[in-house]
Amino acid sequence: MTEQQLPSWADPSVSPASLDAQGTSRRHLLRSAGLFGAAFALGSAAAPAAAAGRGFGGDDPRLAYLVGDHHVHSVYSHDAKYLFSQLARAGARYGLDWMVFNEHSNFGHAHYGAKLEHQEILKARAENPRQLIFQGLEWYIPAAEHATVFAAPGPHEVDLLTQFELAYDGKLLGYAEGSAGSPDTARNEAHAVKAIQWLAEQRRTGYVDDVLVLANHPLRLGIDSPHEMRNWRDAAPEIVIGMEGAPGAQGAAIPGWRGTTSIRGEYENKPSAQSWSGYPADAYLTYGGFDWATATVGGLWDSMLAEGRLFSITTNSDNHRTVFDTWKNGDWPAGQNFDNTGKLPDPVNTDTPQPGSDFWPGEFSRTHVGVTRYGYRAVMAGMRAGRVWLDHGHLLDGLDVRIKRDCDFGPGVTLGGRLRVRKGEKLTLSVTVTTASRPNPQGILPELAHVDVIRGAVRGPATDRDAWRAPDTRVVHTQDVSGRKGTYTLRIPLTAGDESFYVRLRGSDGNRHGAGYLGATVDPHGPIPHEPGNGDPWADTWFYANPIFVDVAGG
Repeated sequence: MTEQQLPSWADPSVSPASLDAQGTSRRHLLRSAGLFGAAFALGSAAAPAAAAGRGFGGDDPRLAYLVGDHHVHSVYSHDAKYLFSQLARAGARYGLDWMVFNEHSNFGHAHYGAKLEHQEILKARAENPRQLIFQGLEWYIPAAEHATVFAAPGPHEVDLLTQFELAYDGKLLGYAEGSAGSPDTARNEAHAVKAIQWLAEQRRTGYVDDVLVLANHPLRLGIDSPHEMRNWRDAAPEIVIGMEGAPGAQGAAIPGWRGTTSIRGEYENKPSAQSWSGYPADAYLTYGGFDWATATVGGLWDSMLAEGRLFSITTNSDNHRTVFDTWKNGDWPAGQNFDNTGKLPDPVNTDTPQPGSDFWPGEFSRTHVGVTRYGYRAVMAGMRAGRVWLDHGHLLDGLDVRIKRDCDFGPGVTLGGRLRVRKGEKLTLSVTVTTASRPNPQGILPELAHVDVIRGAVRGPATDRDAWRAPDTRVVHTQDVSGRKGTYTLRIPLTAGDESFYVRLRGSDGNRHGAGYLGATVDPHGPIPHEPGNGDPWADTWFYANPIFVDVAGG
């Protein structure tokens, strides 16, 4: 499908932060996609002046945000349950504009399921061109965890995925070993890097228009070491763009549901021989539903950002089995199994709640991607550029973040971007929030309580590839926004010091917080773990936004 310029049907006076991300895909686009049609038509998606080396300052285009989920499983995954059509309808119901079906690697999937699913995807795209449906793969990374791999639609999208699956999947090849003492670990880690380089080559040669990789639930098992994550990123930073900041399975610890040891995200594991030994025991938990690597101010995510290189975060449903749903897997006909069909039997309704940890796509977890045009490649370009923020529980209707020099006109630089300044210059961080305008799927009208500004020094490439701390990152400003409604803008003054830095944002409903993992002087009121078995996700919701980098001349 070719990219489409966003139509100009909507009221141009509406703020970009007031986008309604809760309605259906079509209504969302009608309200948001045309907001900045004139700017899009002028081609304002060009790189900021700073990135092009044209002096100081810089401006990014105005954006419409499309809401999506890059981690959804159907009957074409060996451990999931739902029909493709059930999930697509759920995504539309909860306001998703784009979805990625990333089925688990499996010989049945590679030989049969991927092609069968592709036919369903082609049909769905033709019937509803306003819903962007990607085909992907959940890759078992050699020596490590999982990752979402997905390509832009085109004649080779399914061939790319199946070739990749058979040649580079750690489970299919028997390349899962990643413990420090194994002689196979170095080979397996190297194979993961080769896999990423292969994907980059397919994009470079035009075999596919685009392809992206995101690491999934990175600290669930503790087997994604810091050096591996840096190696994947460095192998092709245009391909490996980030990680799940918050995993799926957010309903895993609803009180009285799965058990007294349940944790949000199903982060219920302990270190094993495969785990990287440098992670503390607390790394295997979620904090406010977010992975420890993201939730810890001054932690692993910040240590990567402190190198001055973008590494994005996302959130998603990882839908396999929805909480309180009454469907179960159907029975296999005689002689059939997943290995010889690539597809589970159709589910059957039992009228009785079945085990599950997940929410429907878009029901609880949402990734918002800033685009200048409507289409598949536009979503991928927005993700690559880092124009991404995420929320749980439909905490916000909209968010727009900009930094600019006080001496400059224009909107400034937005999420994922870079602003070039001189030492000592005065800057303004503008945060435009649109609060939730209607109850979320749980019937709660969410209220944002505070916005935190996190600032970290940029020090260049890490000398220690396994470093997971950024000691110069901390919360530098907290704004109490309790009771504020509608659309409002916070203007926070910043000053460029001697060295380059980045800022990122976070906020919550204020229900549960405490001193961050690295102490109150770093993070006085961050997310905290819930009691096992007592993690109502709707009562502890957060938003996170990608960083903006500020490059100080001579810094």
